[in-house]
Amino acid sequence: CLSTDRIIAMSFPSSGKQSFYRNPIEEVARFLDTKHADHYKVYNLCSEKGYDPKYFHYRVERIFIDDHNVPALQDMLKFTASVREWMNQDEKNIIAIHCKGGKGR
Repeated sequence: CLSTDRIIAMSFPSSGKQSFYRNPIEEVARFLDTKHADHYKVYNLCSEKGYDPKYFHYRVERIFIDDHNVPALQDMLKFTASVREWMNQDEKNIIAIHCKGGKGR
């Protein structure tokens, strides 16, 4: 069972002009490194775009889900298995999940 205090939902961590109205990727990384150092994994559910996983120490998993669409069952099973494995490794582990705007998927 996962508790919501171990799950962060957010919009896409962005750079450039998009960082003015979306989460600046450097700030997201700083927050996660400060509050949850070595105990976070980021899940990118956005099929439209990605970013360099180095910002998050390569603890990024990408699940390709199109905006406003139902994900494939295989993708959801892969996602839930990955989350379960990560969360069970350490009670301090958290996940940060995002799509593009933070609400469509």
